[in-house]
Amino acid sequence: MNMHAPIASEDQAEAGTRPRGVRTWRTGGYILVPVLAAGALWAFSARPHAAAAVPPPPTVAVATPLVRQVDEWDDYVGRFDASKTVEVRPRVAGAIVAVHFKDGAFVRQGQLLFTIDPRPYLAALAEAQAGLATARSDLALARADLDRATRLLSADAVSRSDVDRLRAKVRATQAALQAAQARVRSRALDVEFTQVRAPISGRVSDRRADAGNLVAGGEGSAATLLTTINAVDPIYFTFQGSEALFLKMKRARESGADAGTVQIRLQDEIGYRWTGRLDFTDNGLDPKSGTIRGRAVVRNAGAFLTPGMFGNMRLSTGRPTNALLVPDAAVQTDQARKLLLVVGPDGTVTPKPVELGPVADGLRVIRSGIAPTDRVIVTGTQAAMPGTKVQARLTRIAPVAPPSAGASSPAPVSGEVTFR
Repeated sequence: MNMHAPIASEDQAEAGTRPRGVRTWRTGGYILVPVLAAGALWAFSARPHAAAAVPPPPTVAVATPLVRQVDEWDDYVGRFDASKTVEVRPRVAGAIVAVHFKDGAFVRQGQLLFTIDPRPYLAALAEAQAGLATARSDLALARADLDRATRLLSADAVSRSDVDRLRAKVRATQAALQAAQARVRSRALDVEFTQVRAPISGRVSDRRADAGNLVAGGEGSAATLLTTINAVDPIYFTFQGSEALFLKMKRARESGADAGTVQIRLQDEIGYRWTGRLDFTDNGLDPKSGTIRGRAVVRNAGAFLTPGMFGNMRLSTGRPTNALLVPDAAVQTDQARKLLLVVGPDGTVTPKPVELGPVADGLRVIRSGIAPTDRVIVTGTQAAMPGTKVQARLTRIAPVAPPSAGASSPAPVSGEVTFR
């Protein structure tokens, strides 16, 4: 064996086992893969990146508060009462012989309602008239006797004591005549009382006694109740007011305001259809409830309003004020606070706590917290976050139609206002 024969290289050995013309990249492969990866990374980094898309600020509608002169109202709940109520009772006893009205009808003062059998009272009147005639005859005789005695006294034909007795008899018969006249008037009244007439004009209730019934007469509750009459034009509206509202009304009157106009709506009405005037407040507050009783007078020409009906009343303070108004939907709630979102000159949204007032035609009165020049967000409040910037689109605030029945306000406040 030739020890000096050249040894073939490993590549040559591998080459001897592969077909001719096939090159091997094993040694160079360890270098080529990193180079290709680096080249691909360089090519990717060399491409220009698209700029990150920044969303534009949201667009909101802003407006300055509407400045209007408004009338403020305070709300009460009460009920209607008859301006006059009379219980019709007979003054004399007897049997009812006729009823002259229809149940529930309207009657006039002096209208005949019931007739009680007058025959016993006509007989008593005739007896009294007879007694009156007797008294007049006795008086005429006593005066004639006195005249004769007076003429005889000048001739000393009678004594002075006889003349004095005759004069006393004349005075006694004059008193008896007056008593007889009084009995005649009394019996005549009894006859008149057999015709029970309406003491006031108003709506009569149903009859409590029919013809043929005996009724008791007299004074007060001892007499039989025949019916009742309620005067309903005008009609009263009575209510209870708190001490705070009572003081508010008093202060308004002291300042010269006409704090007396009331408007009332019934339970099934949306608008305040009925108007009236406050005419009475009680002379003191109830120490238990701290309220005071008040009363308003309301015209009721058609007699639609009925005693006992409930209603919602608002009482005018009588003093118009300038108010700032914004849409009620623009008011935000932060726990117990009410806020308005205001846009600054640079578009930054700033929350401002406000004090709310009543609502008038969809607009909320703002008592304090904003200025007339503030730009309040009225549309798009959901997209506006405090501290962020927005694009402001100017708009105007205008009253809206009153809500339909059953609609509720998101931020109710006691009282109401109406535009001046």
